[in-house]
Amino acid sequence: MEKVKIERLDNFGRGIGYINNKVVFIENALPEEIVKCEIIEDKKNYSVGKVVEYIKQVQERVVPKCKYYDKCGGCHLQHLSYDDTKNYKINKIKNMLQRENVYNGDINFIENKNDYYYRNKIELKIENNDIGFYQNKTHDLVSINECLITKSCINKIIPELLECNLSNAKVTIRANYNDEILLIINTSDEFKYEKLLENNKIVGIVLNDKLIYGESYFVEKINDMYFKVSYDAFFQINEYICSKLFEIIDNNIKNNSVVADLYCGVGTLTLVAAKKANKVYGIEIVENAILDAIKNAKINNFENAYFMVGSVPDILPKINDKLDLVIVDPPRAGLDKKTLDKIIEYKPASIIYTSCDPMTLVRDLKELTKYYDIKKFNLLDMFSYTYHVESVVVLYLK
Repeated sequence: MEKVKIERLDNFGRGIGYINNKVVFIENALPEEIVKCEIIEDKKNYSVGKVVEYIKQVQERVVPKCKYYDKCGGCHLQHLSYDDTKNYKINKIKNMLQRENVYNGDINFIENKNDYYYRNKIELKIENNDIGFYQNKTHDLVSINECLITKSCINKIIPELLECNLSNAKVTIRANYNDEILLIINTSDEFKYEKLLENNKIVGIVLNDKLIYGESYFVEKINDMYFKVSYDAFFQINEYICSKLFEIIDNNIKNNSVVADLYCGVGTLTLVAAKKANKVYGIEIVENAILDAIKNAKINNFENAYFMVGSVPDILPKINDKLDLVIVDPPRAGLDKKTLDKIIEYKPASIIYTSCDPMTLVRDLKELTKYYDIKKFNLLDMFSYTYHVESVVVLYLK
């Protein structure tokens, strides 16, 4: 056992301390706390520790509401108050930006209206008739009957799945604004789902990538817009924060502009832009998502949105129009060099960069700010009580 004083938190919400001048990362430990820890991973340049005993705790520590918190690993910051998680996230992003000399201005933080029961999607494992999540960085199942950051209609169905003859399975549960459920199951068991239909609003069941009940999609509503979302298409997991993201996009679209929305998914941001723009292009590699996007344009009565299926670096050069604005919402890997270079070549008057990974965001902003100034930096609390943040950055051509 080692005695460690925690100096600060790292970018993943872990406490940072030192043992014989070697850095050690410790989950569920806060700055100024003193802990006894067990080293569970020892590398050349760092160690990972686990708290065995708290010798000194700080007053900022709170008792986590989730009874699975110590084992699950899905949330990282429930031992802090909501306000303290907010301050942690703001300071984390500020430090990352300032370290790379990218931005030193104000950060606008948009709080989550519902810091619990907000997720509209959950992925679970069923093993040997138990259902739950894998413990962090393991394949050890943590058996659960609810998840406090997930919508109540999803929580209701979790224990009921164990009554459906599922002994081993991968399960994804998605829900919309109307608490309608879309189930995606992968299993070799005979899935007996009839009881689930009695007391749940199930709109579709996809078993091993084949539709066996209802529809393979649901309809989501954000603000005044409706979106068809296929079972394998991306959609933001927090409806309230998604509505705030829409407002940011809408406030930064100029009338009669030409816009490209890269990694457009089911066309959400594309169609928000289409309200004011003259023409909007949406690019997405997932074919089902593009089919949804085309349908969504019709549902919302937009005739000025044009969707193209394929990888962004391959499709983007095919746009010959002069672009006034480029919206990007890339995967965690951020922008590849070919896409980044092409955006810079287009020289749009403005760029809106939406990101769920601050490390790749900062990397890409370091290149973009050679040609653009950051007008506004927004942090949206899409993922409360986790270290994750959603950033929406508005840039103007210098």
